[in-house]
Amino acid sequence: MRTGRVSSGSDGRLAALIAVLAVLIGAPGAAMAQRKSGAVAPPAPLPQSALVDIPVREVTVFKDGHAFVLHEGSLPTVEGGQVVLNSLPTPILGTFWAYSADPEVRLTGVVAGTRSVSGTRPVRDLRDVLRANIGRRASIREHNGDAYTATIVEMIDPNAAPTMGAAGGQALSAATPAGGPLVMLRRFEGVRIIGVEQIRDVLFSDDPSTEVATVGERDVMTLRLDWGQAPRGESAAVGMVYLQKGIRWIPNYRITIDGAGTARVELQATLINEMVDLEDVLVNLVIGVPSFRFADTIDPIALQRAVAQLSQYFAGPQQRGGFAFSNAIQTQTMRMGEYRQVEQVAEGGGDDEFSAFSRHEDLFIFPVPGVTLRKGERMVVPVVEFTLAYEDVFTLDVPALPPADVRTNLPARQQQDLVALLNQPKVMHKLRLKNASQFPMTTAPALVVRDGRLLAQGMMTYTAVGARTDLEVTAAVDIAVSKDEREEERTPSAARWRNEELTRVRLAGSLGLTNRRGTAVTIEVTRFVLGNVDSAGQDGAITKANMLEETGYVDQARLSTWWGMYNWPTWWNRFNGLGRITWNVRLEPGQKAELTYGWHYYWN
Repeated sequence: MRTGRVSSGSDGRLAALIAVLAVLIGAPGAAMAQRKSGAVAPPAPLPQSALVDIPVREVTVFKDGHAFVLHEGSLPTVEGGQVVLNSLPTPILGTFWAYSADPEVRLTGVVAGTRSVSGTRPVRDLRDVLRANIGRRASIREHNGDAYTATIVEMIDPNAAPTMGAAGGQALSAATPAGGPLVMLRRFEGVRIIGVEQIRDVLFSDDPSTEVATVGERDVMTLRLDWGQAPRGESAAVGMVYLQKGIRWIPNYRITIDGAGTARVELQATLINEMVDLEDVLVNLVIGVPSFRFADTIDPIALQRAVAQLSQYFAGPQQRGGFAFSNAIQTQTMRMGEYRQVEQVAEGGGDDEFSAFSRHEDLFIFPVPGVTLRKGERMVVPVVEFTLAYEDVFTLDVPALPPADVRTNLPARQQQDLVALLNQPKVMHKLRLKNASQFPMTTAPALVVRDGRLLAQGMMTYTAVGARTDLEVTAAVDIAVSKDEREEERTPSAARWRNEELTRVRLAGSLGLTNRRGTAVTIEVTRFVLGNVDSAGQDGAITKANMLEETGYVDQARLSTWWGMYNWPTWWNRFNGLGRITWNVRLEPGQKAELTYGWHYYWN
């Protein structure tokens, strides 16, 4: 037996030659072997045109960035009446539901998987030009100066499974780069195989094709439909709903006051879309606190290799989404137009198109129709306007200080922080709004404007219908405040806890107020003390509470700044509490007031 070898000795060229021979000689045998083994041939590639997207009809958007999305439409069918979707959602576990909107057609299942998809794309290089014009004659000129006319027969990629080429004589150029793409060119004397890199230019006698055919793997979703006795239509009415993170709305208010007790409240929404294109969609903006038990778990139908990274903003009888969460996938007989009846409310006197809203249990929904917003875009849209009554309120909150015995044990930096926080109390000017509208006000930034000029930006807190809220405007610098506190007496061994002798420390203090504004003001004063309040002059109201159990009325954020700095003894809460003293003081222009109080605490 004689043996031979390729003169170049290149493994890459040898592999390319073997691949060509396998196509020309071995492919029929391989196909026969596959049939004998019983292997199932993969389905033919789907044309790109067969992949469709169900248009979005409605989106219910929560403030935390979650969105309940409703898709519905009539889409073309392929492969015996199925609908193949171009893109897959990334829903939260248990929130994906698909349905057939045609009562004569039943949805039998939804399959997410990988399919081969054929299509075209513009040519990008010479290799693409040659592939796009297979079967055409062209004048070829190589880098070595050879020029000839040939028919482009086939492209071969040695790194991929080759496709069938034309029969005939062939020659393998020794100059073909190892592993590079090859092209079959039919000349008069036979088929020449050369590397694409050897070709300098190609001349066509007429306009060449500039689109190249492609076949690639895609993740697709297939809606399998049972047409029953009905003929399989060229299109099918289908839909799906799911809950996914990727669309958020951020509310913000503008409060315009007239100085006479009337405030114009305007709510607008900033929409952030990082999920799906919206075109003429009904967007429902939700106020409320939803509960999504599996918000951190992606449904397996997503088939995602990696969850899309969202921006920092995600680091929440016309509501079609309400029906879509029902058992539509099981019955397939209901239509998406059969909506659950809900309470419809409209703000009296409002004349804008967004004044109507609906209430679903504990969620309040503002519908905004006709929204067009592409993925990656942001949008600001007006939501509602209404008028409320307000009053100017002046408040002074003086938080509790740790006992002097504790402060001396704290590091110097912490002592300085406490002094800066507590020794400069200020009277704050606030707007007290009573929500007499038909819907709640949500937590959001709020601009305060008067006569077209900005006064402040504050934080609107959630305010139910009928409730009231205070919106901070600014420090009332025309109302001067002074504070004076002193220790008056220490009584050793005033109490005993197990084997510890406790000292009773008695203190007294006063708050001075001076009204330098041109108008009379009423100031709501609150003083917290750590211990037990003994007295409060000027008709001050005293409230005692347990530090650990009944401090709902105290600002926990202020308390926590120093409460955790010290390891409090176990007996502290038994002998000492948290006291609150409140006054309502009315001051005429230029008038002064002094508020006095006394308290005590135990220490060892």
